Amino acid sequence: MNNQEIIAWLLEGDISIQYQVHRDLLNMECEDLRRRIAFEGWGTKFLSKRNSNGHWGSKFYHPKWTSTHYTLVDLRNLCIAQSNAAIQKTLKIILKNEQANDGGILPIGKNRLSDLCINGMFLNYASYFKTNENDLKPVVNCILNQIMPDGGFNCRSNRSGAKHSSLHTTLSVLEGLTEYGYNGYTYRLGDVKKAIRSSQEFILHHQLYLSDRTGKIINKDFLKLSYPRRWRYDILSALDYFQYAQFPWDDRMQAAMQVLLKKQNKDGTWNVQAKYPGQIHFEMEKAGKPSRWNTLRAMRALKHFGIDINKFENLKILQEL
Repeated sequence: MNNQEIIAWLLEGDISIQYQVHRDLLNMECEDLRRRIAFEGWGTKFLSKRNSNGHWGSKFYHPKWTSTHYTLVDLRNLCIAQSNAAIQKTLKIILKNEQANDGGILPIGKNRLSDLCINGMFLNYASYFKTNENDLKPVVNCILNQIMPDGGFNCRSNRSGAKHSSLHTTLSVLEGLTEYGYNGYTYRLGDVKKAIRSSQEFILHHQLYLSDRTGKIINKDFLKLSYPRRWRYDILSALDYFQYAQFPWDDRMQAAMQVLLKKQNKDGTWNVQAKYPGQIHFEMEKAGKPSRWNTLRAMRALKHFGIDINKFENLKILQEL
């Protein structure tokens, strides 16, 4: 399939995919599509699973993928309308009942220290859904207090200790800090921007998946294109983040981009390569099959960085990659 055929295939997918294709690939902001996400397809399925107590699953962080936390991550990634009343009520419940002593959001158990991955993801969806800035200040403080000397973050830093940042945690925190900045919040914005820059540099320093000491692959799972990715890191999610952040091409993305291009199917699509075990509300896509989520994310990264595999003039770029 050529690009037009791939886009046509994407537009046969869920309404949330249709909206993001129009916005990111066709440069059309279709608010009528966005409004429909809550009432059609995946969006309404997720919302229908909400309990009368305002939570999904049994509580904020249990069971893992059907919990309130991960359902809100999914809904944010659908780009459901930010003003959704049910989600606004749930966020108020979380802030009232789940705040840890360190200012972050408490997962489960008796440990009164929060988890940085969760804090990053929470800041991402809470900022997207326009949570009151005063309610976000403790979370922002908690995150910024845990930045590591190498510029990134590690969820073990406030519990068992860590000497080196984690790509998993750093990307989750980066997404949260970037979304916070995008939605007009001003509290500690200078510190937030500084942390964004240092975290971006941390990922780039590792060429998105390589050890800065040995040059070897840090974790082969980083090369698997999963969706939903949950808390786990992979190169497509990193490239998708950099396009969302409007970050310019950096040659240290080269190795990861080459891997991504090699994973493209002959028909121009990308598969879901990994599924993480655990309870789910429903299956959006099957592992091992062409994925509209991954194809959309790959195509908007390629578009942002100016790589069009269907145009002859870009063949030199791909050879250099």
